[in-house]
Formats: sequence, C-alpha cells, structure tokens
Amino acid sequence: MGTGRVLTVIRYGESSTDAKAYIQAGLHADEPPGYAVMHHLIKKLDRADSDHLVRGEILLVPVANPIGMSQWRDETLQGRFDFFNSINFNRNHFDLVEMVADEIGGRLGDDPVGNVALIRRVMGDTLRNVEPADEAEYLKHLLLSLSYDADVVLDFHCDYEAVMHVYMGTPLWPSGEDLSAQIGAEATLLATKSGGNPYDEACSQIWWALAEKFPSVPIPQACLAATVELRGISDVSHAYAEQDAENLFRFLQRRGFIRGKAPGLPPLLRNATPLRGVEQVKAHVPGVVAFLKKPGEQIEKGDVIAEIINPLIAETEKQVTRVRSRTSGLLFSINKDRFARPGRILAKIAGTTPLKKKGENLLTL
Repeated sequence: MGTGRVLTVIRYGESSTDAKAYIQAGLHADEPPGYAVMHHLIKKLDRADSDHLVRGEILLVPVANPIGMSQWRDETLQGRFDFFNSINFNRNHFDLVEMVADEIGGRLGDDPVGNVALIRRVMGDTLRNVEPADEAEYLKHLLLSLSYDADVVLDFHCDYEAVMHVYMGTPLWPSGEDLSAQIGAEATLLATKSGGNPYDEACSQIWWALAEKFPSVPIPQACLAATVELRGISDVSHAYAEQDAENLFRFLQRRGFIRGKAPGLPPLLRNATPLRGVEQVKAHVPGVVAFLKKPGEQIEKGDVIAEIINPLIAETEKQVTRVRSRTSGLLFSINKDRFARPGRILAKIAGTTPLKKKGENLLTL
C-alpha cells in the first residue's frame, strides 16, 4: 500500500508504420553502462527527430526496471534478483509459443508478410489476456507488450570485468552480424534455447519455434533480438557511452530506421561461437584470486588463467592453486571481486567446441 512505480518510454517516429525498433537498459538495475549509453543515444535521436530523419518507430526505455532500482542495501544497489522470490529479473519471461500456435493453426498462408502480421496480432491479443501474478511479472508483461511487435529489440546489460559481447539466437546469425560488427563485439554467443527464457529470447524465439511447428508455410525470423553486454560494470565513461551510442545510431540507420547513408560497416572482430561452447571456469578451492589473464586475451586449452591463494594451508607449496582452462577460446569475462569458493564461477571463455549437452541451462543465475 502507498507505493508505486513509473516506467518511462521515449517514442520517436510513427507507430502506424511497418518498422519498429525497441531498446531498453537496466533490466538488471545494477548494471550502469546502459544508462550512460541511453543518455547519449537520446541526444542523437532527439537531433535526428528534430531533423525529421526518423523512419518507422523507435522506442527507448532508459530505465527498464524501477523495481530493481529501489533495491539499495548497505550503500550498494542490488537490482538483479526480485527480493520477493529471488528470481533473476532477466529470467522467466513470458513464453507465448504454445498459446499463439493454438490460435494460428490453419490460418497461416503462403504470404510471409501476411503470416508475420497475423502472428503479431495474435501475440498482442494473447498478451492482453494475460493477468500478471505479481509486481515483477507485471513489469515483464509490460516490457514484452511494448516490444513483441518490434523488428529489432536490444537489451542493454554488462558483465563484471569484460569485453563487449552479444547474446542472440542461433537462427538470427548471420543476418545479425551487422550488429556485432558495428558495436565492436569481441564475442557473439549463439543459442536456440539458452535456458531460463531471458528477455531477448522471449521476443525472438517465437519466430523460429513457430517456423518449426509449421514447416509448410513461410515464417520469417521477424525479430532480431539481442542482449548487448556493454563490457564490464565499471566501464562507465562519456567516451565509451558516446562511442557506443554512435555505433547503435549507425546500426539503426543501416537498418532503415534513420534516414541517411551510414558509413561503411566495420569488420567483424570475431566470428560467432555457440553459447554451449562457453566454459564457465569455476573454483575448486577457497581463497583469493590473482588473475594471470585479462578479458580479451586468446586462451589455449590448459593455460593457467588464475591462481587461488590460501595462506592458511600449512604447506607453502600448496598455498597457491592454479586454475586452468578446459577449452581454447576468448577470455571475455572475469569476476569483479577476487574471492573464490568451491563451485563459484571465476571467468568465462568463448570456445568453438560445445561443452554442454543440448537442453542444459547455458546461463548463470
């Protein structure tokens, strides 16, 4: 009683057009780089809007999680998990596949444009009939209601200490290569089903799932949805934010949402790799961690990437435990603090060889 939340949505262009882009920041409220990028992107889109350069509709949600933004404790913003049930705000988003499939069976035709329009119409009707059960579910429902009919959906996040990287659905590659190339992603991680139904998959997976359910009719991949990891949690600066906003502006321009000719597409820094090929390097002993490798370095299988120090062990030669990689690939993320306990993830390496079986959860909590 006596509390409320506000979700601010900034709209550019016309909703009556057939092109829509949706971008949000702060679904994990404790990840700050996205807010800074939004600040600079808003300024660029304001200018483009004043010059009548916006085509279609562009929606920005600069602070996507007002619930998480209120979660301060001991001078630290939490904002990743719902305090009521400990569920990650970027997990358990709505899966509309079966409900939509039940409604469109027998109504699809040979026209892919018509099929996209029908599916989106049914998605909208389905969402309007959903009654969220709690506050966090209400937020997830509202965000999906804003983006379900978008051609492009970008969800800004960041890792702990990391290089720029992107998560997207396997069926969206290589058509989504221009996003990774334009923003300078050093890793692009692909999965058809990553586990936990994060927000980007809630927007995009319905298209490849329905195409699989109805193989006799054309159903395009009508939504490029991606989670954009804006480096690490401390990588907040005007220089980074301006650079990233400019790259995103050029991406939107190249995709036809902003009039004018975009500069040439930068080369892709590194080809996409399967999310199943990511090694989550875990500690097996307790202690403090000294990393020997940095994010952005190429790792070979067997390389020592860190040492765990425990001065309480009597034998001096056993006070340091080496942590080795089980795969070859790009070290794209390491933990923000330097504490280890058995089972804790210390680092992530993007390799090409799948390490997990199909159906396994590929994301962290």
